[in-house]
Amino acid sequence: MPLIILHFILLSCSFDYGSSEDIAGRPDIVMEEIEYVRVRGGDPIVRFRAEHGERWEDDQIMEVRDFTFEQFENDGVSIDAFGEAGKARIELGTGDVFLSGGISIRIESDDITIRTQELEWRDEERTLTGPPRGTVEVERSDGTFFSGRGFTAHAPSRTWEFSGEVRGTYVDAENNN
Repeated sequence: MPLIILHFILLSCSFDYGSSEDIAGRPDIVMEEIEYVRVRGGDPIVRFRAEHGERWEDDQIMEVRDFTFEQFENDGVSIDAFGEAGKARIELGTGDVFLSGGISIRIESDDITIRTQELEWRDEERTLTGPPRGTVEVERSDGTFFSGRGFTAHAPSRTWEFSGEVRGTYVDAENNN
């Protein structure tokens, strides 16, 4: 009799493993209170922190929520840039980062603060780009302030520009007495 009951129980149970599409979409790792340091040549170049994150190993992608970062200079000794965003998608293989939701970035060496809702960092090109129709604000401590569309910043040349509608105020500190 015990064999019949066991056989009946096994036949009446079913498990839903989901479709293969569902499994492929699930992250390999789910993390809370994350700290991730990217190192180049033995020196830290950037530190990410986030409240929640999900990582897909095959795609080398990490998506995080409540994201902050610090970018180091001088062989990892000092912080030159720091910022925050509601969400970030980090391509681990390339170092590219897609930010969204309440973005604020402060770059100390250039005395600028950038605020917007979406930005894309391309690590190989070392460029920061806003969406063509998205508004980006750039502010300096001297009162200079610009707001515009089509924002691009090129880190190696330390230049930034707007390709679309722009308005603001430029303060020429050298000619102010």
